[in-house]
Amino acid sequence: MNIFFDVDFTLVGLDLTLRPGTHDTMQKLLADGHKIYIWSGVGIRWPEVREHNLTPYVTDCYVKPLDHFEEKLSQMNLPAPPDLVIDDYPEVPTALGGFWVRPYFFYSSNDNELEVLYGLITEVAQTGRSDNRRYKPRPAKGLFQ
Repeated sequence: MNIFFDVDFTLVGLDLTLRPGTHDTMQKLLADGHKIYIWSGVGIRWPEVREHNLTPYVTDCYVKPLDHFEEKLSQMNLPAPPDLVIDDYPEVPTALGGFWVRPYFFYSSNDNELEVLYGLITEVAQTGRSDNRRYKPRPAKGLFQ
C-alpha cells in the first residue's frame, strides 16, 4: 500500500521532537512491502525527514491538499494515489481514506499511537477493512475508481 503520513502534529510535535515509535513503525511498514510518503500542507518536508533520519523509509515528499482533497489530489501527478493517509486532522482521512491519529504536541514516553497504528494498518492490509472508529475507507467514487 501507498501510505501518506502528515508531518505536523502527526509525526513531529510543537517541540520539534519525533513522535515515539516512528522509526520502528516505518521500518516494519517497509518490511511488509508498503511505500511511505510524507506530505504536509505547509510544503515539501525533506528537511524534517533528513533531520529525523527518516530518509531510508520515505519514497518521496509532497505538498498535501488542504481542501477539495480529491480534486486537488487528481492534479498532483502522484505516482499512485494514497491507499491510506495518516493525519491528525480528521477531514483528510475521511475524504481520502485512512486513519486519524491523536495530535502529537510534545514528547511523551507514553505515546504509543504509532504502535497501535501499525496494527491497524496491518489489519487493513490483510482484510481490506478495520472496525476501528478512527478508520475511514477510501471513497467508493471519484479519483479512486
